[in-house]
Amino acid sequence: MRMLTILAAGCAAALMCAGCARSAPPAFDGASAFVFLREQCDMGPRYPGSPGHAAIQRYLVEKLAAFGARVSEQPFEAVLSTGDTLRLVNVVGAYRPEARKRILLGAHYDTRPRADRDPDPAKRAQPILGANDGASGVAVLLEIARLLAASPPSVGVDLVFFDGEDWGEEGNTMDYLLGSRRYAKSLGLRRPAAMILVDMVGERDSRMPIEGFSAAASPALCARIYGIARTLRLPNFVQSQGASIIDDHLPFIQAGIPAIDLIDFEYPYWHTLADTPDKCSSESLAAVGSVLVRYLWEER
Repeated sequence: MRMLTILAAGCAAALMCAGCARSAPPAFDGASAFVFLREQCDMGPRYPGSPGHAAIQRYLVEKLAAFGARVSEQPFEAVLSTGDTLRLVNVVGAYRPEARKRILLGAHYDTRPRADRDPDPAKRAQPILGANDGASGVAVLLEIARLLAASPPSVGVDLVFFDGEDWGEEGNTMDYLLGSRRYAKSLGLRRPAAMILVDMVGERDSRMPIEGFSAAASPALCARIYGIARTLRLPNFVQSQGASIIDDHLPFIQAGIPAIDLIDFEYPYWHTLADTPDKCSSESLAAVGSVLVRYLWEER
């Protein structure tokens, strides 16, 4: 009887170990992600207060719910340096909400309310469409959400869509990063093990060096992400340090959380009316998405 008990326990342990074995990372579909990019751009500019801004919030909530996330919204008011107030909403999709170890993937969904870098001065007061600067990061996260719905990894994953990243005027950093600042302050003890920001990653033939603040504050995370890219032989990831960018990863670095910004900042259509879907590609989206999927599904 004792031998049978031991054998039964051994079989149960083997089954449990088999269930805990690493599953192969799913394939990231760049074409599917590009559909998400186009759907956002079909809403028009998505700056706070615009019809597109309300539409993208509904879209994110609906997509995340359809992809099995526990969806929450974080509405807040941001007081600007001008004294004006913006009503903003961060949107969150949580997978394995019970898991203690969590990875946060972030992207901003708002677009620039003014094309202040447009070559035509007469057009600089017009809002941009934001195919790369806004929609590309969101598209990558939504495709990952679709994969998480089918077979989530062993760690918890929070997909956070930040509002109010791109409102500010050049030279005044106080009115940027409004959503990420709010979200980072609200974390309390619910701190992720790592935060990965995906911003401006859709440009055709994108090239992403290691962002400077990320390299200085989170060298191990940078080495891990760029090591995966090297293993996958992805030329989009440039294995050297680039510029330091004020972006939504900074509030997390300031909170002591390892964070990295995946960004191709050498984008000639940045903050212009020419930031449209034809400047982006499914291949560039797939390069970033493939690295993130491999990272998430290998985490324990």
